[in-house]
Amino acid sequence: MITRINWRVLFCIVFAISFSPISAQLRINGGDGSPMRKLQLAEVMINNLYVDSVDEKKLVEDAIRGMLEKLDPHSTYATPKEVKELNEPLNGNFEGIGVQFNMIQDTLMVIQPVTNGPSEKVGIIAGDRIVSVNDTAIAGVKMSKEEIMKRLRGPKGTQVRLGIIRSGIKDKLYFTVVRDKIPVKSVDATYMIRPGIGYIRIGNFGAQTHEEFVASLEKLRMEGMKDLILDLQENGGGYLKAAVDIADEFLQRGDLIVYTDGRRTQRSEYKAHGNGRFTDGKVVVLVDSYTASAAEIVTGAIQDQDRGLVVGRRTFGKGLVQRPLDLPDGSMIRLTVAHYYTPSGRCIQKPYKKGEGKDYAMDVLNRLKSGELTNADSIHFVDSLKYETLREHRTVYGGGGIMPDYYVPLDTTVYTRYHRELAAKSIVIQSNLRYVDNHRKELHKRWQDFDDFKQNFEVPQSLVDEVLAEGTKQKIEPKDDAELEKTLPYLRLQLKALIARDLWDMSEYFSVFNERSEIVKKALEVMGVI
Repeated sequence: MITRINWRVLFCIVFAISFSPISAQLRINGGDGSPMRKLQLAEVMINNLYVDSVDEKKLVEDAIRGMLEKLDPHSTYATPKEVKELNEPLNGNFEGIGVQFNMIQDTLMVIQPVTNGPSEKVGIIAGDRIVSVNDTAIAGVKMSKEEIMKRLRGPKGTQVRLGIIRSGIKDKLYFTVVRDKIPVKSVDATYMIRPGIGYIRIGNFGAQTHEEFVASLEKLRMEGMKDLILDLQENGGGYLKAAVDIADEFLQRGDLIVYTDGRRTQRSEYKAHGNGRFTDGKVVVLVDSYTASAAEIVTGAIQDQDRGLVVGRRTFGKGLVQRPLDLPDGSMIRLTVAHYYTPSGRCIQKPYKKGEGKDYAMDVLNRLKSGELTNADSIHFVDSLKYETLREHRTVYGGGGIMPDYYVPLDTTVYTRYHRELAAKSIVIQSNLRYVDNHRKELHKRWQDFDDFKQNFEVPQSLVDEVLAEGTKQKIEPKDDAELEKTLPYLRLQLKALIARDLWDMSEYFSVFNERSEIVKKALEVMGVI
């Protein structure tokens, strides 16, 4: 009886649909047998007949996600909120108070105010602790980092009243900050790594990346740069235009940078204009397994055009072109419409099976298990994957990602299990923050010159002991003395680099860290220096 009643109701709904405005829309989208009509009918039936109430909006979103999951790993759906969060880092700015910060225990501590940003203008300094926002406590109340960020950010021009605890000041200080647009830098580091050799590290490719890169080039030229190391390690990509503009700075007029081609999209070629700012001088590009997408475009163009050499490990292999398709409610589908190809004709995209996103996501781990990351000899290419560079006719390989000219295996002994667990529990960074906070004045007084710091600063044993003691407190111990001895050199290096970051900026952080990087060492060797 129940079944009979439901079928009658269903008949009535379908009958009503066929004589309603919905029916007209369905007819526009397809005939009675079209897949689109079937999908729309299913949604109407579920929404009207399902035993429990359903969230129609979520139902549709889940259906969209379900369809996209059966395609390639990079076709995705994003809600309006997710769209905004995804675009902020690439657009090159967000609106807020302008501080770099970290959480020490459950309190927000300012590492550095953004230069000329709204917080610096009112007098907020490194080491300040923000304990309240608009008279609402944010410290000591177990508030999530996301909730704190939500309270600090806001539209440009709006005011926020911050309660500040400052070392050496008894009473709480209050500052009214007028929120503004805060630049998000994509060039992480710029410095002279050796006489005549500049170093630029790009973290992603956003709207302002080219402008930042040009500024970095000019700065290094003023300091005597002749050759360049371009570090794209861990660069997950970003805007195609930014990648093309960066590659354009190295190439000759008419040189092909990249082309795209797809089933429903015509081949599109991107070529250099011939007015690049670094068309002479040696170039070495640093890459690893997390170098992807736009970063692979730049790498492939420089390699295929024989403009420079590539050092590191095989890149990620993300060569699918997504077209953003905006939906009326502010959500968005990023749909794959084409492939990226390097100038020699190599498809950057690594192989994948439709609908098997989990295996795809585990690819880097699978490379480690197969031995690829630790031994270049474990990589075998078939003849069909061989290509030639366009000027010197060197052999390069397709099949997914960019294979470097000089392979540097991953040294897994550097990162001990003990160190990974200390870092994962934030013990290293928290101990560093406390050390800098407690010794900020004396550090600034003693180490006014970074070169002096880099050459002569030694991480105090007391700081190392604090890290190890906190690890013991959280039941993190080395398995034996040998593991501890392997851990200590890298731990000291990391702490020194973090202290340099907090006293200066990210360029100084990488300046310290890179001296022990095997990939950087190989790049310098390729350039003929040590």
